[in-house]
Amino acid sequence: MGSDLLSQTKPIPIPTQEEDPSSQSTALLSFNTDSCLDPSTKASPSRPSTTIIFIALTLLACIALSAALAFAFLFYSSSSPSSSFSATLHNISRPLKTLEKPVVILISSDGFRFGYQFKTSTPNIHRLIANGTEAETGLIPVYPTLTFPNHYSIVTGLYPAYHGIVNNHFVDPKTGEVFNMQSHEPKWWLGEPLWETVANHGLKASTYFWPGSEVKKGSWDCPKNFCMFYNGSVPFEDRVDTVLSYFDLPSSEIPVFMTMYFEDPDHQGHQVGPDDPEITEAVARIDGLIGRLIDGLEKRGIFEDVTIIMVGDHGMVGTCDKKLIFLDDLAPWINIPGDWVQYYSPVLSIRPPPGYAPSDVVAKMKEGLESGRVDNGKHLRVYLKEEVLQ
Repeated sequence: MGSDLLSQTKPIPIPTQEEDPSSQSTALLSFNTDSCLDPSTKASPSRPSTTIIFIALTLLACIALSAALAFAFLFYSSSSPSSSFSATLHNISRPLKTLEKPVVILISSDGFRFGYQFKTSTPNIHRLIANGTEAETGLIPVYPTLTFPNHYSIVTGLYPAYHGIVNNHFVDPKTGEVFNMQSHEPKWWLGEPLWETVANHGLKASTYFWPGSEVKKGSWDCPKNFCMFYNGSVPFEDRVDTVLSYFDLPSSEIPVFMTMYFEDPDHQGHQVGPDDPEITEAVARIDGLIGRLIDGLEKRGIFEDVTIIMVGDHGMVGTCDKKLIFLDDLAPWINIPGDWVQYYSPVLSIRPPPGYAPSDVVAKMKEGLESGRVDNGKHLRVYLKEEVLQ
């Protein structure tokens, strides 16, 4: 773009919703921020930017980023002894009361950061914790702290660099092909998710809105009655009731592994931050849904035969304009054109074009940030892709 256009452009807040388009990057930048303003305060930057890169590189008032600790716990219930289990597991297992096979239900509450379970009364969640185990100090998500990479890491046990889902949206640098949340081609999804493992052993699995579950791969063919294609308009209560209905099937038809996904409280967190009353309401609703599930299992007399695992895929922290950074302040060291920016939430991703060594770009940015002459530079850390594979 011409210099006139660049000089006329004024800063705007960068969105933090995970739906923003993105690409896999060569240079990655992360913001180290905490909430420092009242959530009701909406500050705006007072200084203009001199280049187009501010569009993707500024950080504004108290919109939440997914960078805090996630929440996880496991409710242990009965499981039937099996020759494939170790002697130790055999000794701690209890005989099933009703079901022929033990069942595991994996539940994700998107953006449920550690500490949310204490924001309000959550009797159902705490009932499960009291009878199971929990990550008492939280769970560290994989990098980047986004929904798709973390959900797929949960079910494959792999870091994003190895299972292939490195972002919610990205571009294959070799082919130019674009991955987005509707990409279900197996070529993107590496590793073996749990539902595929279950199918490989001749057992049934069901998935209710889990990233990657719609991908037909290996023994998993996304069975019509047990593989729900994502539809965010489906009420949460209907999701719980559908999972419960599987237990009304003949014993041989009941899936032994089930997943269930809720968009909240991530949706609210990106809009209002982690400390808003809307978060408290969302957490209370999630607890009510857990209670609905427990009630349904108890009415069927199978609660003790089911293991419930509840996780948050990533955390949530607040941001504010007291740590606002204009990367055009780095111009004395390096100029970063707007078309180098691939993604900017919750981390900033830069891919220099051919002819520019990423290591040189990172070195020059670090030099500027550490010079003391870039406002709030201490809050921005720069890494090469190779440094953040795990």
